[in-house]
Amino acid sequence: MATPWDQQFFRSTRGRIVTLLRRSGRTVEDLAGELGLTNNGVRAHLATLERDGVVRQRGSVRRGSGGGKPAYVYELTPEAEGLFPKAYGPVLRQLLDIMAERLGPGETEALLRAVGRRMADERTVPADSSARARLEAAAAVLDELGGLVELEERDGAFVVRGYSCPVTDAVPGHPEVCRLVEALLTELVGVPVHQHCDRGEVPHCCFEVALGDDTARRV
Repeated sequence: MATPWDQQFFRSTRGRIVTLLRRSGRTVEDLAGELGLTNNGVRAHLATLERDGVVRQRGSVRRGSGGGKPAYVYELTPEAEGLFPKAYGPVLRQLLDIMAERLGPGETEALLRAVGRRMADERTVPADSSARARLEAAAAVLDELGGLVELEERDGAFVVRGYSCPVTDAVPGHPEVCRLVEALLTELVGVPVHQHCDRGEVPHCCFEVALGDDTARRV
């Protein structure tokens, strides 16, 4: 699947095709006419977009009264919508600003932890699985949320180290948002998780999991 799109993509030919298809399904001929391209040129771009899981064929329509082949109609896949720019980052920052102003730091942090626990409730990690398996499942959840994490073992403890933060837009102004992820991981792993995140210009997650003797023997 392609990475999220930016304005440079939308200025490209494929970006213009995606924009047209977001409005409604179109045939190759429709796209060629609107873009000033040949049919074969449009097909080449559609083939790439199909390969990336962005575009699919919905069906076909017959043009005119002739006996020619029906033309396929192309549309965006449901997954493609997630690649359009969203307002999640700005909305989250404003929401955290207002929460901090009205609730204060203590209540804001408590609320964020509650959100993390609620998010964990929506995911299933077998309770009887080993600590390592639970840690791997928790790391996979952060990947699903847009992070890029690896599980490391260091000095008898495990570290969930991130190279991309799933809430990077909010961290610079609201470092307390890391508590949400800390609570999420604690619930999934079943033992306390402590955050030691790097909140520099490009935030990186770091969560340490100190396993007790009983847990460590099951890893």
